[in-house]
Amino acid sequence: MEELFLPTLHTFANNNIFTGSVGLFRFRVSPNVVMRTPKEVDLEQSSMTCEYWHGLYCYEKSEMEGAREFPMSEQGKADMKAWLESHI
Repeated sequence: MEELFLPTLHTFANNNIFTGSVGLFRFRVSPNVVMRTPKEVDLEQSSMTCEYWHGLYCYEKSEMEGAREFPMSEQGKADMKAWLESHI
């Protein structure tokens, strides 16, 4: 089985959505960024919402099988990866 990839925390802190897959397992991570100042992200208040589904179709054409919110931190990213891997 191929390894599940998640980008760096910096990707999410820059308000980028990420979609990925392993076989027919698909997932989408959407950041919920809170700014401390106009140029600085408040990581303690920010989070990442992760949703997953199985199938051939894209996010917009699929029914989500699960969703969970994680803190925007290295530990939150590690917990998200473990959570996703438990549903493959």
